[in-house]
Amino acid sequence: MGDPQADLHRYLTMIREAVLWKLDGVSEYDARRPMTPTGTNLLGVVKHLACVHVGYFGWSFDRGRDIELPWYADDADPNADMWAAEDESREQILALYQQACELEDHTIADLPLDAPGHVPWWPADRNPVTLQLILLHVIAETNRHAGQLDILRELIDGAAGLRAENSNLPDGTDWPTHHARLESVAARFR
Repeated sequence: MGDPQADLHRYLTMIREAVLWKLDGVSEYDARRPMTPTGTNLLGVVKHLACVHVGYFGWSFDRGRDIELPWYADDADPNADMWAAEDESREQILALYQQACELEDHTIADLPLDAPGHVPWWPADRNPVTLQLILLHVIAETNRHAGQLDILRELIDGAAGLRAENSNLPDGTDWPTHHARLESVAARFR
């Protein structure tokens, strides 16, 4: 039988790597440009995920208070964690993400799955929490955002899939023909 904590950590690590791969090879413009009506963009999603990892694996377990997230001090923009400001470089945001992942790794290594925590922004009826619950929550949230990144990256340059070495997509598919077939079927429902 496997080690549940190691299994959860491995899945989280795999999806974190997929998140970073979505930024590989894109221009500064493409990393920052809003791709949806709500402004969703590659670098902003990574910045948000860094905050998620710090909050859940740091603050919820009384750790990581030294990691600065200055945009939370400014109530002027409630979406400040979802985009890269002009004075924030890709390197800064990636370094923050790396720092958040290291905090996460240390928390997972240091605490048992039943370690108690408290999520400050959750209501009282959802607290206290355990490390296991936080791992499950963050895996789900990271996967949700990784899906957004998948779509954004495909819209930018057609890059699709899980990782460079394993797309997790069928080999040899003629995507333009596949797309046209799907459009033809959908058009029948107009």
